[in-house]
Amino acid sequence: MSPFSGAVTRAAEAVPTAVAASGTFQLIWLLIALPLAGAAILLLAGRRSDRWGHWLGVLASTASFVVAVVLFVGLLGESADQRTITQHLFDWIAVGTFDVPVDLRLDQLSMTFVLLITGVGTLIHVYSVGYMSHDRDRRRFFGYLNLFVASMLLLVLADNYLLLYVGWEGVGLASYLLIGFWYFKDTAAVASKKAFVVNRVGDVGLSLAVMIMFVTFGSVTFDGVLGSASQASEQSLTWIGLALLLAAAGKSAQFPLQSWLLDAMEGPTPVSALIHAATMVTAGVYLIVRSGAIFDAAPAARTAVIVVGAITLLMGAIIGCAKDDIKKALAGSTMSQIGYMILAAGLGPVGYSFAIFHLLLHGFFKADMFLGAGSVMHGMNDQVNMRRYGALRTVMKVTWITFACGWLAILGVPPFAGFYSKDKIIEAAFSVSTAAGIVTLLGAGITAFYMTRLFAMTFHGEARWHDDAHPHESPWIMMFPVAVLALLSAVAGFVLNYNNMFVDWLEPVTHGVEPSLSVAGWVVPTTALVLVAIGAALAWIPYATRPVPLVAPAGNLLTRAARADLYGDAVNEAVFMRPGQYLTRWLVWFDNRVVDGVVNGTAATIGGLSGRTRRLQTGFVRSYALSMLGGAAVVAAALVLVRL
Repeated sequence: MSPFSGAVTRAAEAVPTAVAASGTFQLIWLLIALPLAGAAILLLAGRRSDRWGHWLGVLASTASFVVAVVLFVGLLGESADQRTITQHLFDWIAVGTFDVPVDLRLDQLSMTFVLLITGVGTLIHVYSVGYMSHDRDRRRFFGYLNLFVASMLLLVLADNYLLLYVGWEGVGLASYLLIGFWYFKDTAAVASKKAFVVNRVGDVGLSLAVMIMFVTFGSVTFDGVLGSASQASEQSLTWIGLALLLAAAGKSAQFPLQSWLLDAMEGPTPVSALIHAATMVTAGVYLIVRSGAIFDAAPAARTAVIVVGAITLLMGAIIGCAKDDIKKALAGSTMSQIGYMILAAGLGPVGYSFAIFHLLLHGFFKADMFLGAGSVMHGMNDQVNMRRYGALRTVMKVTWITFACGWLAILGVPPFAGFYSKDKIIEAAFSVSTAAGIVTLLGAGITAFYMTRLFAMTFHGEARWHDDAHPHESPWIMMFPVAVLALLSAVAGFVLNYNNMFVDWLEPVTHGVEPSLSVAGWVVPTTALVLVAIGAALAWIPYATRPVPLVAPAGNLLTRAARADLYGDAVNEAVFMRPGQYLTRWLVWFDNRVVDGVVNGTAATIGGLSGRTRRLQTGFVRSYALSMLGGAAVVAAALVLVRL
């Protein structure tokens, strides 16, 4: 029996009974307050805090992580059915029957995210001290990092959907500020605006979902919505589920709202590691798993989740195969891996726990590789083109070894982390849908190809550096966090999978069930490893053992499409931007010619009549007397005619 499992039994209710915070659990609010206070000080103190501001940012994140560990130990001391703790902070909105308090909810699911956000977030803060050491606005950068961590913690700790929405928007704001941190670069400014606009499209889905929830359940709290989901109509739940899926697609860069993620690599590399590996892009997965009771009762919405995850899984993998920019290749990988998680979440109780398991481990090995990429860029004068790398293992041995841990983990090579989570998703997919299972297997093979291509082009083969490049190892303050993440990439999967530890930990929240396969248990992982070996070999031979051209060849149609992000931007322009532009122009014409035409025409008519009527006012008494006489004559004539 694992220490996480306690007395785990399958709950009959969708939402475990909550216990009011007491003792140690009264510290829950500090998780958010500490980084929020750090952000406030750093952003309001100005230049006077430049010399020490970065250390305050590290301290705020570290303190939040310490509180998270204390709360985690406290949860372990509770029985499994008593690990849902709520803390009431204050009343927020009370209008008629619409009552929304500011309550925080700590349970096994939110605790997992809290540890990931604060733990990996703190390591990235430490890394950033070295990476941003020469940036004159480093203090502002750490303020934005603290703001992001605080917003993400509010998102996962909120006990109702409206408060979750506040954290959701806070994450969107912080990501906009971080992606566009180097706003003086046109590419960074455009990328931040693009991320902000695309995420707002997804946010419409969350706002609509909250509205439909209140109309359907009269509440937006988790207990009020999820606890009553089985009593609502399937049609209402389907609409709520589809709206939540739209929100998740925006925040987690899933089809059709995936286009912002690749451009977001214009931000500093620590931003890529924090937002696009371990936290922000996982918010959509959290939203779907947290709302599992809704999707369980809405099969159409669940099917839509699987389809979106499957499409994005393959799209991201194909894009990653053709990118020469190391960060954009990793971004395509992130898109694909989040697709795995979304697909797993769409499988229902058989996949919820595995989606979160892969999310947690992905946070370790993808942050490891993003920070490793930052180390490579640090030693290569910010060069991102992998065709100008090669043989870096000879001069950056620590970066090479740590990056290799992440590479083997994402490939799913045992005993590295990805083997224990990705294979579970593949098994769960086959237990629900053969088509979904085939997609996940195909994705595993393609993942092995593009990640091996990236690893080989960067660290192996012949050196292809510019003459002015002098690659060297990064300082210890950057490599220490990378080493910790590499270690987690190597052992975390084995440790958390031991005796079904992690799945048992989440079971009271996710109500997980074991996948039921029609084949022997060894068939799926063996097939996956064979495909991984084939994919890795197909990449290793041309990119590690043969010369790599400095200029990418034209390639076939699929390669050109992948380099253009599978024409995601072109489709958005053709389907949404251009029609919207034409609609806007037509509305302007309609407003000017029709609306303003009616208003201006009415005004002109009245003005003209007034001008003509004004001419009758001459100011001469004889004219008025003549008018009165004429009027009297007309009246007399009318009376005579009436009598006749």
